[in-house]
Amino acid sequence: MHTHPLAEYMKCIDRGDWRGVGELMLSSANKLAKIGADFLICPDNTVQQALPYAEPRSPLPWLHIAEVVASQAAERRFRRLALTGTRYLVQSEVYPEKLTAHGLEFVRPNAREREEINRIIFDELVYGVFKPEAVAYFQRVIGRMKDKGCDAVVLGCTEIPLIMNDSNSPLPTLDSTRLLARAALRRAVQCAAETAPYRTISGSAM
Repeated sequence: MHTHPLAEYMKCIDRGDWRGVGELMLSSANKLAKIGADFLICPDNTVQQALPYAEPRSPLPWLHIAEVVASQAAERRFRRLALTGTRYLVQSEVYPEKLTAHGLEFVRPNAREREEINRIIFDELVYGVFKPEAVAYFQRVIGRMKDKGCDAVVLGCTEIPLIMNDSNSPLPTLDSTRLLARAALRRAVQCAAETAPYRTISGSAM
């Protein structure tokens, strides 16, 4: 595992410098390749926007978190997904591109909802602050998207599953981080079977 400080990522993200984010990811990728990783994962959904800048020069292949979620959604026969996550993610094409490729529809939170969800993530959840009001807000937003025909919700942020899950969500949840971890384990087992034993899997996070 290797990561640059969150502050370094946020400097680039706040100014819309996704190429800069890609350089940080590539820096981690090169370090991980040198210590024997077989492939790479990034459990941060927002940062996936920079993957197109990192992948062409990456020394190793990446598992794309949105592709993993889209595959699982299609396997479970969901048809229309509600998207939740940071405003950077929700307004991007990270999930729409992968979902559309699997024949899946999606609904984004509206502009006001995106800002409030983003505030909850960065002002509360990342600091370990879990408020009933935040849970209630997510429930209202997800409920509204359920009324728009969604049959599942993507928890597209590492922190959202800290307060939302199948037991309190109006819709079945797709926990992107958990799904990526399981996909990475399957890939690691596959790599171990194909190559010498005791090879390593490494990850890059924000």
